[in-house]
Amino acid sequence: MAEKRDYYEVLGVSRDASAEDIKKAYRKMALKYHPDRNPGDAAAEEKFKEAAEAYDVLSNPDKKARYDKFGHAGMGGAAGGAGGFDGFGGFSMEDIFSRFGDIFSGGFGGGFSGFGSSGRGSAGRVQKGSNIRIRVKLSLSEIVNGVTKTVKIKKAVRCPQCGGRGAESEADIRTCETCHGTGVVTRVVQSFMGRMQTTSPCPACGGEGKVITKPCSRCHGAGVVEETEEVSFKIPAGVVQGMQLTVHGKGNAAKGNGVNGDLLVLIEEEEDGELQRDGNDLIYTLFVSMPDLVLGTSADIPSADGKVRIKIEPGTQSGTFLRVRGKGVPDINGYGRGDLLVFIQVWTPKKIDRDEKEMFEKLRASGNFQPKPTKKDMNFFDRMKKMFS
Repeated sequence: MAEKRDYYEVLGVSRDASAEDIKKAYRKMALKYHPDRNPGDAAAEEKFKEAAEAYDVLSNPDKKARYDKFGHAGMGGAAGGAGGFDGFGGFSMEDIFSRFGDIFSGGFGGGFSGFGSSGRGSAGRVQKGSNIRIRVKLSLSEIVNGVTKTVKIKKAVRCPQCGGRGAESEADIRTCETCHGTGVVTRVVQSFMGRMQTTSPCPACGGEGKVITKPCSRCHGAGVVEETEEVSFKIPAGVVQGMQLTVHGKGNAAKGNGVNGDLLVLIEEEEDGELQRDGNDLIYTLFVSMPDLVLGTSADIPSADGKVRIKIEPGTQSGTFLRVRGKGVPDINGYGRGDLLVFIQVWTPKKIDRDEKEMFEKLRASGNFQPKPTKKDMNFFDRMKKMFS
């Protein structure tokens, strides 16, 4: 699969472009590559879809913020093929026509009949059901290993009695006599600029192009009813807080046997009691006694995969980070796995008995226990560089 282009590059705008500039850039691209202007041109159609995908993200403040922070991974693109998840690249032409038609209010002016395909009215378009957004909380183990979740959702589904048509039978549906099945009515008005033609949804059929003479007794003509449905989906390893994934076709059903909406899954991370996440790395704070730091020891450290044993060398300083490679969080784009960083802290007792106090008095008098830090020990930034190298 070809790598997605940067959305800002697609629309030809800078990363600090205003919402209005983004909208203008998209309108320009959509006009250039619109199917009515490029009949039979598959390359132009792909560019048309690519521009719509970029605009869908950059025109939405929440999506834009995630994209600016995480890139295409923040859009769920890495989850394609995992139990129905996909990014925003799954737009059909009908999706684009129905979602962004308001940008071209008044038509294209150059012979185009509207933001659709070659003069089609509303009745020629496939309706899409609304999306459903849910929040899913994940434990650290679920984030590291991936998980399949099953949720119960109250949603609109196709009416089982009429099959979604809204009428008791096919014979109870007739073509609208006002718009003759087009779903729109056209009016010509005289203005100071001359004769102008406008189109609007048909008032008689509401833009459907059809009229139901005997509505279904269960859905009362809506074609959909509300039911609770179980939905299962896979969440890939490596997702992050705030990421939104899309399960196509699991949202609300549409009237008139249209296309189902999508289920939007917003990821929330549950706080782990022992490990902290920093990107794809995990951090654990290990308190060690002074004798163990002096003499050296070993310790069992928790990780997302179970306990990991590490060795602490004699003379290890408090504040040292020890790195365990490959025990962090998998990268959602498949670029390996982060590390487990163990932050060493000396444990200082708050109360000691008389014998212990005498022992520490002797140690304090020993020159070997007087701090003799090197320049490297003193340089905090060098220590940070070593930790992240």
